[in-house]
Amino acid sequence: MNKKTANNNKPLNTAPWRYYLVLSVVGLIYLSLMARTAYIQIIEPDMLKKQGDLRSLRVAANTVQRGSIVDRNGAELAISVPVETVWADPKVIMDNNALAMTKHWQALADVLNQDIHKLTARVVRSPRKRFIYLERKISPAMANYIKELKIPGIHLRKESKRFYPTGEISAHLIGFTNVDDKGIEGIERMYDDLLTGTGGAKRFRKDAKGRKIEIISIEEAKQAKNITLSIDQRIQALAYKELKGAVQAFKATSGSIVVANVHTGEILAMTNSPSYNPNNRRNTAIHRFRNRAITDVYEPGSTMKPLTAMAALEFGSVNVNTVINTSPGWMRLGGRRVSDPINRGKLSIEDILVYSSNIGTTKLALSVPKDYLLTKFFDAGFAEDTGTNLVGESSGMMHDRSRWSQFELATLSWGAGLAITPAQLARFYMALANGGIKRKLSIVKVDENSIPPEDGERIFSKENSIAITNMLEAVVDDHTPKAKVPGYRVGGKTGTSIKAVAGGYGNDYVAFFAGMAPISNPKIVVVVVINEPGGDLYYGGDIAAPVFSRVMKGALQVLNIAPDAQKLQTANKDSKYSDSESSSIAGEHNV
Repeated sequence: MNKKTANNNKPLNTAPWRYYLVLSVVGLIYLSLMARTAYIQIIEPDMLKKQGDLRSLRVAANTVQRGSIVDRNGAELAISVPVETVWADPKVIMDNNALAMTKHWQALADVLNQDIHKLTARVVRSPRKRFIYLERKISPAMANYIKELKIPGIHLRKESKRFYPTGEISAHLIGFTNVDDKGIEGIERMYDDLLTGTGGAKRFRKDAKGRKIEIISIEEAKQAKNITLSIDQRIQALAYKELKGAVQAFKATSGSIVVANVHTGEILAMTNSPSYNPNNRRNTAIHRFRNRAITDVYEPGSTMKPLTAMAALEFGSVNVNTVINTSPGWMRLGGRRVSDPINRGKLSIEDILVYSSNIGTTKLALSVPKDYLLTKFFDAGFAEDTGTNLVGESSGMMHDRSRWSQFELATLSWGAGLAITPAQLARFYMALANGGIKRKLSIVKVDENSIPPEDGERIFSKENSIAITNMLEAVVDDHTPKAKVPGYRVGGKTGTSIKAVAGGYGNDYVAFFAGMAPISNPKIVVVVVINEPGGDLYYGGDIAAPVFSRVMKGALQVLNIAPDAQKLQTANKDSKYSDSESSSIAGEHNV
């Protein structure tokens, strides 16, 4: 009893190590808090700021629509229209078990023309993601339908979509953009930087109740530029209609037309057939996207004979009154035969062009030094681009070798042995029509009044250019009636070439007609190319000349250019021709 009492009365013995343990733990916690505070405040202060900004800072973006493309009169060729994009928030969909709404998802898949299993699989594969595209740039009607489905996690986002009002008529020239509005072809690609603006943004801070309390910064939007082309859509539509009809009627592989302003170099129309619908390019072969008027090259055939005649006139080996003896209608050059269909005897320079004499053209070519003849071909703009800067433009093929046989020079004189684009051919005929000045072609509208008369490079004398142009009027009047335009004096030249194949020439043809009007004061040049006609007709005078006539007639009327043909014909054309020949015999000399 006493022992037990004595034990209870013994003072409590508290181990000192417990005291120190608690004290150490408290100290460590305090030091950790101090270290963490120092780390946040001194070493990495931006972390908390970033966390706070994520909760309070917001950015309101201001998108800018892509600029428009219009023709010279303001007609819209490419515009941006408002559309909406469907996107999904997989996390919200999964959290709300939205995939269980089977009928709603089936309706969504149907309106988007997608398979429901593939559509839902995209969501299931990324259950924690917050954004995936389901369909870009849908119509407003589809957007309203999807909105009514009210599927959790399915949202709509406003965007813009490129629309081309002229469709296939100007497709090759205007080009198109991809789904992100980046230019891929044509003018859209060429001027992508100008057509693309920069969106603006406003950064501001919100309080806990979502009220704006501070504007941090404002970044102004940079508006996109509009592009005004030199194209006259009325002429473009007419040219496309006539070209498409000709390609179909003559069962041709393709065709191109270029219409240009003689004095400014502006392209008033550039069209190709077959074309495509830029608003719906599904299942369209890639090769149909190219602008054949600037990419495809052809041997131009007899459309080069005026250049050969010009070279001889410029060199001085002949004059406008010279008569060339083409008898007996054929000749041999280095063992190769050059011939005309028949023996035409003595021909003036004009006769050579009217009858498209190979013998006469050959003698003109051989009457000048080789280097001089080649220089004139290069001066005409062959083997260089036309200045349009259009994407994919070819500079053609014109050899600059030191050795040329007489036969090669002969074939060059009538348009074989070189290959040029329709745009290059138009540029050469522009130089003839405007008095001998070579100008760059322009696809953007220019101020005609700002162009000095001598702007460009003079490659032919004015006197000889006028002489050749007048001879080309005789070509139309006396040999190519299908190219005539009622009420107007028209000049031009046909061309028919056989397409080259590996090892020689094949069985396909290319038909050309290039000309200008009105001859009294040329304003317009039109070049028509019909590639690989499949019927019995394949000569330029039969299939290209009628297209030229209709396009030229329409262009002259659209531009309100007054007729210049005389009401009374000055003479009987049959007697005129013999008079011209007999009068020039007096100045005849042999070449």
